[in-house]
Amino acid sequence: MKRKENTLTRVEFEVMNILWDLPKGACAWDVLERMEEPKPAYTTVATYLKVLYEKGFLDFHKVEGQGKTHRYVTLVTRAEYTRRTMQEVKKDFFGGSLRSMLRYFVSEEELSPEEVKELLELVTPLPASSAERDE
Repeated sequence: MKRKENTLTRVEFEVMNILWDLPKGACAWDVLERMEEPKPAYTTVATYLKVLYEKGFLDFHKVEGQGKTHRYVTLVTRAEYTRRTMQEVKKDFFGGSLRSMLRYFVSEEELSPEEVKELLELVTPLPASSAERDE
């Protein structure tokens, strides 16, 4: 039975990153091959995949002609997971305030002048085009 959980452990996130980079899905061997050293045992990777399936992050199908081999595919995109996680961080750590969250990151990071300029460009409204002003 699938259970819905929103968060990924560090290793589950590593497995998901591998699968997000393989849009056609992958079997446990494919995931293991792409994991960083020291690599876990095959059975450990298979367990991670099973847990991710149970959490609702993955689905799988059997690979025809390859016995018990399963091909896992993601049900949640990287963008969806990032959006959901950042919404939770904003809510849990900053009382839902984007301003507080941004203030924290700006004050905690040592930003270069280029990075500050880029951030200002992101938050500064663009001037209306002359066609829009004439309407």
